[in-house]
Amino acid sequence: MTPIRHNASAGSDNDTVLDAVRDCVLAVGVRRTTLTDVARRAGVSRMTLYRRWPDVRSLVGDLMTREWIAVATGAMPEHRADMTARELLTRGLVDAVRNFVAHPLFRKILDVDPELLLPYVLDRRGASQEALLELLADALREGHADGSVRRAPVERQARSVLLIVQSFTLSLRTMTDEDDPELSAEAFLGELRGILERTLTP
Repeated sequence: MTPIRHNASAGSDNDTVLDAVRDCVLAVGVRRTTLTDVARRAGVSRMTLYRRWPDVRSLVGDLMTREWIAVATGAMPEHRADMTARELLTRGLVDAVRNFVAHPLFRKILDVDPELLLPYVLDRRGASQEALLELLADALREGHADGSVRRAPVERQARSVLLIVQSFTLSLRTMTDEDDPELSAEAFLGELRGILERTLTP
């Protein structure tokens, strides 16, 4: 698959700052994080931060882009001769949802600052969603080429798959009952695997 490049991790200096904002958000949430806190943790001046990020929300936006793309790409398995592109994609997407819902930053934002995610659900696509669509489109083209994925306009198909996966990621915990094995998170991830297989199989 084509490597995804994004500005959020464009250098070690940026990563130092984004690591600092991640630590702040995990400690106190987004609303209580200040640029002064981030600058202190990163060992840089506030003016250094202001030259690139006008406020904490823009910093958090870059942090989410870095973290979400890392989760998604990290979940995608290596190519294997004994698995089709559809099987690889389905496995990777289910693992990505599992990893997202367990991710400390994602859990913290859902618990404390869920309004940060609303614009990307209701109003517009963010940088991480655009990168994920690129990743999905590449994987779907591979599935079209090996005959394992139902042919459809690839951009529409990628967006449709992302809608499915995104709904599981954001709302899974509202539907689970861990006291009931039929309604556990793993049981729902099994349902997601079946949905994706049926959606993508020719």
